[in-house]
Amino acid sequence: MPLYEHVFIARQDLSNTQAEALIEHFSTVLSDNGGKAVDHEYWGVKTMAYKINKNRKGHYAYLRSDAPAAAVQEMERLMRLHEDVMRVLTIKVDEHAELPSVQMQKREERGERRERRS
Repeated sequence: MPLYEHVFIARQDLSNTQAEALIEHFSTVLSDNGGKAVDHEYWGVKTMAYKINKNRKGHYAYLRSDAPAAAVQEMERLMRLHEDVMRVLTIKVDEHAELPSVQMQKREERGERRERRS
């Protein structure tokens, strides 16, 4: 089956447990339609680059899945209809990385930034 990575942003006024419950809910949608959620990460509340539905912040969540296209389409459809989900991004990948995502790595592990010019 094809491999996918999904990122969605939920409203900022949800609690952390409600945001993590959304991850579990959409994982069960995948499993009910013949796929499986390989891994998931809750990235926390982050500030967005621009306002979405009058919100400056949102709960970010990341899912890795191994599912047929029909299961992914159904999950995306339900995400778009869900009132707490503001944005959805799904990408088809060739393979899943085993390490934690870049968002979950510490800044020191990612490497140092360039020096600022004065």
